[in-house]
Amino acid sequence: MSSVADARPVRRSGYAPRGPGAGQLAGTGGLLRLALRRDRVLLPVWIAVVAGIVLAMPGSLEGFYGTAAERADAMASMNSNSSMRALYGPVFGDSIGALAAWRIGCYAGVLAAVMSLVIVVRHTREEEETGRQEMLSAAVVGRRAPLTAALLAAFVANASVALLIAAGLAGRGAGGALALGLGVGGVGMLFAGLAAVVAQCAESARLAKGITAGALGAAFALRAAGDAGTAGGSSALTWASPLGWQENLRAYAGERWWVLLVLGAAIVVQGCVAYGLAGRRDVGMGFLPPRPGPARGALATAGGLAWRLQRGALGAWTAAFLVAGVVFGGMASGAADIVGDNENARDIVERLGGRSGLTDAFLATMTGLFGMIAALYAVTSVLRLHAEETSQRAEPVLAGAVGRLRWAAGHLAVAFGGSVLLMAAAGLGLAVGHGEDAGAVLGACLAQLPAVWVLGGVTVLLAGAFPKAAPAAWGVVGVCLAIGWIGPVLELPGAVMDLSPFGHLPKLPGSAMSWPPLVLLTVIAAALVTAGLAGLRRRDMTG
Repeated sequence: MSSVADARPVRRSGYAPRGPGAGQLAGTGGLLRLALRRDRVLLPVWIAVVAGIVLAMPGSLEGFYGTAAERADAMASMNSNSSMRALYGPVFGDSIGALAAWRIGCYAGVLAAVMSLVIVVRHTREEEETGRQEMLSAAVVGRRAPLTAALLAAFVANASVALLIAAGLAGRGAGGALALGLGVGGVGMLFAGLAAVVAQCAESARLAKGITAGALGAAFALRAAGDAGTAGGSSALTWASPLGWQENLRAYAGERWWVLLVLGAAIVVQGCVAYGLAGRRDVGMGFLPPRPGPARGALATAGGLAWRLQRGALGAWTAAFLVAGVVFGGMASGAADIVGDNENARDIVERLGGRSGLTDAFLATMTGLFGMIAALYAVTSVLRLHAEETSQRAEPVLAGAVGRLRWAAGHLAVAFGGSVLLMAAAGLGLAVGHGEDAGAVLGACLAQLPAVWVLGGVTVLLAGAFPKAAPAAWGVVGVCLAIGWIGPVLELPGAVMDLSPFGHLPKLPGSAMSWPPLVLLTVIAAALVTAGLAGLRRRDMTG
């Protein structure tokens, strides 16, 4: 005869009871501590970069516009220029704080959103994809504990950014500083919530990141389109974008605190949706099943597999570079109108782009910006090699007649060759938009490639020889981006500027061509790649 105990329902391994209550969140504290420990390097770098660029902006703008009259003229000039409104939005006030919020607020929100989506996907879908979540669930871990821990980690990061911004700018007005900090942190948490929802639907971390990043790009495009078409206010398109909500918080320009309620409500709704979905699926599964492949495979080489895995991302990056190049190229001829007669602003632009004509300096600044963004693609593409290894998808490939170097070469060809395609697309777009000096502009874009390859080589070295330190590649590229972005504005010492490979490139177009730095950077990149591949060949694939 069966006992009463035999009739009890069997509890699922690794999970607390499915009903409502504290059991659903069991183990959240431990998972949060684990997430913060794993991100103990990545998070401080992200927080420092996002907060640092905001805190550095008011001081640099004081060098641009030292008097109230200059600030008023700048406000009128920027609001009358549709291209500038598309890039940064309208200016709502002529104080230094208002100009800083206009100049950097939207981009700081974008960086906070990227930081947040990386954190949430890393500690939810990526954990499931690699099988680590199943191992952790062997302990007493509630069904919604991993999602809660990921959102709390994102909250810690965004709260730190908001606190640093509010404290650092409080001397220029506590209300405006608090509004700017909460706006940047709020946008970050909004996209953390979106990433949480997408992570429940997509079955791969790559797809989850891609969908969320696509939504962020759409939000920026909506805001840009709305602001470009409306002078002195915000259109319906602007209000359709979360970045438009942040803009309309109007830090240092008569704060609209009620906009925070809109942000908060959207975050709560997304959190409820994510929690609802998390309770209705199995670990490792999603609501968007992957498309089945063909009945008969057509991939004959490891390089073909690498191309198949990365061609979609490369196509999207290329299209974005081409469109952005056309937009910035169209602005080049009006560079003199943007800075007007302000000698300080003219000096800053020339420091960014070299001691040449203002139009050439503007184009040189844009080519440098494209180069730094292309470095992000190179790092992402090289790290795909590391992701294939850690997810154990590389093992079936290497089990056949494919050596490690041939397997790695396919991904590196896409990474380094893809960066060439991106810069060529940017150069073509700039040439089309500007309408002059097509060869010089294209050459200037291609001259950025050695620096891009150096950062790609650093990533190969870390992923190949020191796989546990591979995520540190984001810290390296983040430091280089920060130096290249705010270094000329703050007039950092030459020794600091030289830490970035982009600081050694000639400022083209406009300046004289210098081949030795390009050759030296290319040799350094080749040496880094060689060292990384040597490490990959000698070590265990488990890292």
